[in-house]
Amino acid sequence: MKKITVADLVEKFSLKVLTGEDQLQQTITQSHAHRPGLEFVGHFDFFPTERVQILGRKEINYLHKLSHEERRIRIGNIVHYHPPCFIVTASEEGLTYLTHYCKEEGIPLLVTNTVETTSEFIIMLDAYLLKNLAPQISIHGVCVNVFGVGILLRGHSGVGKSEIAHTLIGRGHRLVADDVVVLKKLSPRTLLGTHDEHTKEFLALRSIGLLNVVRMYGRKVFQDETRISLDIHLMKWQKDSLNNELEHDAAFTEYMGVKVPSIEIQLQPGRDVAGLIEAAANNWYLRQQGYSAAEEFMSRIEADLSNARDE
Repeated sequence: MKKITVADLVEKFSLKVLTGEDQLQQTITQSHAHRPGLEFVGHFDFFPTERVQILGRKEINYLHKLSHEERRIRIGNIVHYHPPCFIVTASEEGLTYLTHYCKEEGIPLLVTNTVETTSEFIIMLDAYLLKNLAPQISIHGVCVNVFGVGILLRGHSGVGKSEIAHTLIGRGHRLVADDVVVLKKLSPRTLLGTHDEHTKEFLALRSIGLLNVVRMYGRKVFQDETRISLDIHLMKWQKDSLNNELEHDAAFTEYMGVKVPSIEIQLQPGRDVAGLIEAAANNWYLRQQGYSAAEEFMSRIEADLSNARDE
């Protein structure tokens, strides 16, 4: 299981540490934060103790209104479970009592320095946690973004994946990763493609060597990550294979339980493979809008046959 630390949150969101400086290496394993409410009135049946606890203006105002003894009970009941940390999104004014209880239990107490509302901060925090705690695998291939569509290019070593990516860059598309593609599962239907940091911005071309595409062509040719929508398998040309069907049966490749639409493109000297990948991206987009060229073609044929029978 992947882990991040409280210190990572402090650095990412520029949080102020009120107490628990020596506890910032505590790990976080849950990808969603929690905003305690019922827990303050004694209901702990479903308290997610392993999540980051967020205290907004509503919760802080409630605590401020309690008597000293009531605060001791309410806060004591929660800190007893030792969550990874508390993050206060309201003002730090008047938090002496909360600092005291967190210090007693060794729990980091953090405060935001930004002007976002509690809801906005939780959205940003959850997005960060989800992305960084997501299950991931690394595969051999190339990842590009074509017309806003994230595409995996796979195939045997030497088949020309990187050269095709270079051609796509020249046509205004973006490189995400070359050689090693990191796939992150964000949800049962969402797969994110990115690089492994070591290969970031690099493209390896046979006979040329390693290129830094950003240094050569500018920032616009590189994208840090993309949602994977298509899986394209580049294959050597098969002379006797049938490739002129009106529309192939839907095929999928599965990564960590996420099914990605998959097609095969056969390679042959002189074939505009980059153009075919652009066509595949546009065709995928049209299918998402509910349009199928094959269905429209067949409807025209059926309409002509129907008219011929009526004459």
